[in-house]
Amino acid sequence: MKLKPLGRTDLLVTEICLGTMTWGSQNSQAEGHAQIDMALDAGVNFMDTAELYAVPGSPQTSGRTEEIIGNWLEQSGKRDKWIIASKIGGGGSKFLRDGRRADGPSIRIAFEQSLRRLKTDYLDLYQIHWASRGSYNFDGSWTYAPHKQETADVLANIEDMLGTLGDLIKEGKLRHAGVSNETTWGIAQWLRIAETRGLPRLVSVQNEYNLLRRHFDLDLAELSHHEKVGLLAYSPLAGGLLTGKYNDGNVPKGSRADYQKAFWRLNEHSEAAVKQYQALAARHGLDPAQMAIAFALTRPFMTSVIIGATSTAQLSNALGAVDLTLSPELLAEIDAIHRRYPRTI
Repeated sequence: MKLKPLGRTDLLVTEICLGTMTWGSQNSQAEGHAQIDMALDAGVNFMDTAELYAVPGSPQTSGRTEEIIGNWLEQSGKRDKWIIASKIGGGGSKFLRDGRRADGPSIRIAFEQSLRRLKTDYLDLYQIHWASRGSYNFDGSWTYAPHKQETADVLANIEDMLGTLGDLIKEGKLRHAGVSNETTWGIAQWLRIAETRGLPRLVSVQNEYNLLRRHFDLDLAELSHHEKVGLLAYSPLAGGLLTGKYNDGNVPKGSRADYQKAFWRLNEHSEAAVKQYQALAARHGLDPAQMAIAFALTRPFMTSVIIGATSTAQLSNALGAVDLTLSPELLAEIDAIHRRYPRTI
C-alpha cells in the first residue's frame, strides 16, 4: 500500500482511505468492525468519518458511525494504527445544531462531541463537510448561485472557523485541518487567510471524483498542484453506479438506491456512460469497480481514494485495485469515453 504525504505535512496516509458512512444504518457495528480489521490487515492506515454519519443523516442515525469506530478503538487498543479524519456538517441539517452553519463556536461543539463518540483525545484531520455558503456538489451545480453570496460574510466565516481550528491544534486535540465539497476560489481564500493571519493551512480537500464526475481535472487540479492541497476522493464508484448494478432499471435490494429511496446519480445520461466503461473493462478482462478505482489512483493530484463498502466482499474487491496497473492504451480509451460523456451526473 503506497503512502503519500497529507498536504505539506510529514503525515503519511495510505492511497486507500476506509470510508465508513454506512456503519450504523446499512451496516451493523459487527460489520463495521470487520471492515476495520480487514482494511488494517491490508495495510490501510487512514479512515474517514463525519458527525453526519450514518447516512442518510437523521436524528436517529447521525453520530452512530463515530460511536462504532470509537468502540473498535476502545476494544482493540489500536488508536495508534489509524490516521482518523472526521467532519462537521456545513449547515442546513436541522438535526445538527438546528441547522446552524459551520462557524468557530459550532466547530468547538461538534469537535468535542466527535472526540467523545470516537473515544479518543485527538483527531488527525478535521474537515468542513460542505461549504457554509453552499456547494455545487451533490448534484447542486444545476442551481448553484455564487453571485448571491456576500463576500465579506464568507471571508469572515472562514477566518472564524480557522481561528477555532487553530485553537484546537494548539491544545493538542487536532493535528490538521481540511475542507470538503469546496471550490477553487474557496480553497484559495482558506489558504490566503491562513497565511495572512498565521492560522492553520489546509492540507486536503475531500470532493467527489470518479469516471463520471471529473470537475477536479481543471482549476482544482491546478490549485492542488501548486498549493499541495491533495484530493481525498469520495465516491470513486459514483455511489456504486460504475459497477453496473443499476443498469436497465435494476435497483438491487440493499443497494443505496433501495435503502435511501433516491439516487440522483442514476439517469439516462449516466447509464449510457456506465455501459461504455463496463464494455471497456470487459474487453481488457478487468473488474469494472477495480478499473474505476485504479483510474482514480493514477491521477497526479490524488492523495487518497476513499473506499466505502457494505460488505467485506465488496471491500476486498475494492482493495484489490491497488495491485492493478492500467495500460496507456486503456487510459487513452477512458479519455475517449470521457470526451463523449463529459458530464453525466
